[in-house]
Amino acid sequence: MRENCTICHQMQSGMHGEKLDQSKEHVKIKDLRERGYMEHGCQHYRRRCRIRAPCCNEIFHCCHCHNEAKDDIRIVPKLRHDIPCHQIKQVICLLCGTEQEVICSLCGTEQEVQQNCINCGVCMGKYFCGICKLFDDDVSKKQYHCGGCGICRTGGSENYFHCDKCGCCHSTLLKNSHACVEKAMHHDCPVCFEYLFKSMHEIAVLPCGHTIHINCLNEMRQHLQYACPLCSKSVFDMSKVWEKFDLEIAATPMPELYQNKMVWILCNDCGRTSNVKYHLIAQKCLNCKSYNTRQT
Repeated sequence: MRENCTICHQMQSGMHGEKLDQSKEHVKIKDLRERGYMEHGCQHYRRRCRIRAPCCNEIFHCCHCHNEAKDDIRIVPKLRHDIPCHQIKQVICLLCGTEQEVICSLCGTEQEVQQNCINCGVCMGKYFCGICKLFDDDVSKKQYHCGGCGICRTGGSENYFHCDKCGCCHSTLLKNSHACVEKAMHHDCPVCFEYLFKSMHEIAVLPCGHTIHINCLNEMRQHLQYACPLCSKSVFDMSKVWEKFDLEIAATPMPELYQNKMVWILCNDCGRTSNVKYHLIAQKCLNCKSYNTRQT
């Protein structure tokens, strides 16, 4: 009986030793993968690799770095181009310098780009998307891949939904209230002209459904521009401003020659036409009481 206990004890000790060895190996692998975490990258991403662009065969930190260099207004138009991110097949590890194009040694089949370096084993990005070939160590952005958009977004999938008509992701706060505009983000920002669909800057959806960079919208506000640059509808609550217009117009009587002059106006906010008295300051829509109008 005691002999059996000794054997069992030895077996258990052996198993315990194996578990310790496995645990140490696991820690070792983890330490290898963590090397250089958040120490490398560019202004767009924290990552431990660079990419070789399949379009021009040049090396860049990321797709945005490529596009800033190759799609700039200073580049000869016929040479400008965007990188096809989904076609990236070669990445270079920043820690060991290995350029990996993963090809199976047995069958010769080209494999997908991997998250870990095939030479030193380092993790080249805590967040990795095999579709977009995106690496990023800064996971605080809450990156996620949207199948509808076909690209990676930030902000957490639980906070956004994809609208098929708009062709983009919107905040869940707008799910039942946003105005659908077909391909809303598939155009340039109407202020800075950066392509919005792949922009890294925060984007606002206006009440009319059009989209614009939040920074550009704030800049418009600073310059007292309160209408959508695309459709001219008011982008803020202007009721207090319209009240001030009422007071100013009441305090500014028109000369007798113009007191009975009538003009037709089109309201940019509600789209209705009205026949109203002319005033030098502004004309008020009879339907929605807006002063965002123009003569027709």
